[in-house]
Amino acid sequence: MRAPKVLLHDHLDGGLRPQTVLELADEHGYRGLPADDADSLGRWFRQAADSGSLEKYLETFAHTVGVMQTPDAIHRVARECALDLAADGVVYAEVRFAPELSTEQGLAIEAVVEAMVDGFRTGCADAPTPISVGALLCAMRQADRWTEVAELVVRYRDAGVVGFDLAGPEIGFPPDRHPEAIAVLDRAGAHRTIHAGEAAGIDSIRVALDGARAERLGHGVRIADEVADDGALGPLAQRVLDEQVPLEIAPSSNVQTGAYPSLAVHPVDRLHRLGFAVTLNTDNRLMSGVSSSGEFADVATTFGWSWDDVAAVTTRALAGAFLSDTERKRLLHDVIRPGYAALG
Repeated sequence: MRAPKVLLHDHLDGGLRPQTVLELADEHGYRGLPADDADSLGRWFRQAADSGSLEKYLETFAHTVGVMQTPDAIHRVARECALDLAADGVVYAEVRFAPELSTEQGLAIEAVVEAMVDGFRTGCADAPTPISVGALLCAMRQADRWTEVAELVVRYRDAGVVGFDLAGPEIGFPPDRHPEAIAVLDRAGAHRTIHAGEAAGIDSIRVALDGARAERLGHGVRIADEVADDGALGPLAQRVLDEQVPLEIAPSSNVQTGAYPSLAVHPVDRLHRLGFAVTLNTDNRLMSGVSSSGEFADVATTFGWSWDDVAAVTTRALAGAFLSDTERKRLLHDVIRPGYAALG
């Protein structure tokens, strides 16, 4: 799709090229991949993620993270991520990864961050069309490295890191579990987006906003639990609407993980029509077999979206991006608006 796109929710370890997984496994002696050619491996990832089994879904990430344990591997994956997004018409992206996942073989967590941001920088420079990519650093909810990750966000924020995220199991690991990590972000005025309202509902969203002071909600789609059939809103939904908290919605991923049985019954269109700050995202391009263009095309086809809808969602994503106001204005006036004007 030629439309310029802004992507806010994309996982680095969920977007590898199948061929890259094979080559890195070969280079680094990683054993146990379920297929030995790129087509079969890509198919396996999608089928395993589609299986309805959480165990199978998580196994997919064991393989991608398994080949991302050295600086050169992380750099390659990040560079290719930037190139693949640019080829899909993405002009600005924030791509997230939990650096602690690449420390299993002794790599220092700082080295993970440096390889990631340098890979993005190289990929953006090598891309045939202009793109910029900011890194979001995830802390894993079930682990206890939140403060360390928050400090890395602050330390590297002039070197390509744009914000903090919490990923991993929502249920049982609330986002205010380590208040000292949130305090580190608060003191530095650092940006944060929090996974909430995906597996868990309204309470998870409330704690993300009040406990972690989330500026955006990773997924956040379960805010629809407070939207009645007649459009009446519960108190938290009204607040999220009034405050225009960006919702990083990833429809294909939500269907895959069983949050909704099909795209046709997914609330993305209802939330958009009600004026929520809906943005459209890929989540895990390899596991879901999706691209940013594909997500827009599927949603547009299913719900009858026009170019005006696509442009509105893209402009909202830009408004919610962790960017300087100067860069935001430049992208809006020089890239986004002219791009959509040309599409009619």
